[in-house]
Amino acid sequence: MKLGFFTMPIHPLDKDWRQSLREDREAFLLADELGFTEAYVGEHVTDKAENITSSIAFIAWLAAATRQIKLGTGTINMPNTHPAAVAASVAMLDHMLDGRFILGISPGGLLSDAEVFGNLDADRNAMFLEAINQVLDIWAGKPPYDLRGRYWNVSVQRTLIEDIGQGFVARPLQTPHPPIVVTAVAPFSKGVTEAAARGWDPISANFLMPAWVKSHWPKYVEGCERVNRVADPANWRVAKSVFVANDTATAKAYATSPDSPYVYYYHQLFTKLKRGGRLELFKTRRDQPDSEVTLESICEKLIIYGTPENVADQLLAFQEETGTFGTLLYAGKDWKDRELGRQSMILMAEKVLPQINAAAGSSV
Repeated sequence: MKLGFFTMPIHPLDKDWRQSLREDREAFLLADELGFTEAYVGEHVTDKAENITSSIAFIAWLAAATRQIKLGTGTINMPNTHPAAVAASVAMLDHMLDGRFILGISPGGLLSDAEVFGNLDADRNAMFLEAINQVLDIWAGKPPYDLRGRYWNVSVQRTLIEDIGQGFVARPLQTPHPPIVVTAVAPFSKGVTEAAARGWDPISANFLMPAWVKSHWPKYVEGCERVNRVADPANWRVAKSVFVANDTATAKAYATSPDSPYVYYYHQLFTKLKRGGRLELFKTRRDQPDSEVTLESICEKLIIYGTPENVADQLLAFQEETGTFGTLLYAGKDWKDRELGRQSMILMAEKVLPQINAAAGSSV
């Protein structure tokens, strides 16, 4: 198993924005130092708690300060930006990172973002598909492009000056383009199947119950089989909320107390998904009544915490339930206590991961 990092950081509303940004950046730099293989950052424009407004801009801030880690958008919310802008910005970022870039894309899940960009009542899945198709067509083509869609048009027919380079949209360093991943948040996600058929790979979100995480693998296999692609578990990434401490009491207090950043994280998501009619993500069975879904039940099922030995055992049990996946994405949370936040990542990389891989090796 490889270890990665994924954060859609949710910070206290009264926290200084500069501090939360610095701490989020520090978490990525620490992940790089610890040998995490990849790291992703989310984006939202209209959320005071989830306050990274551009994953591209944030990664650009990290580019020169990181050495080996691959950095990914988690995700670019495609309906909210013109495809030509995405194509050009991603291309530049891939060059800034010397090819250490992974393109994470989605239709976007925050309803207030959809409203502010005018697509709340639109078919955002259709917008998503048109946008990514146009991005890929831009990179594969050449000016004047002349791409005509339902939502966007891309052309420089009237202004192209080929001999001086005017009218060219940049291409990424990686060919034909950076690896593409999609974050799966729905049980039995059809999007995973379609992504697999296109050569893309899934990330199972950290706020899904294990049964719904498990449901993603057969959908991935289905898409791979459609195009005679090998369905390799190494390509499946699963995010998980984990906190590791040197002693059980500290771990339990930091992960489960009423003022815990982990409880705060799930309180925010619970409120948003309940209001948006998406409580199914937090259910343990599809016919479970909404009344049975509580913040306490969510935290009990979705937060793994403890000493390195105990966390390793819980993660092995989690993988036994979901099936084998290639990369565990440690889900970043607010650093209410900076030292405990850092220590958890260090213990995860230096103590927990070796125990998981040793146990996996001994069972082969």
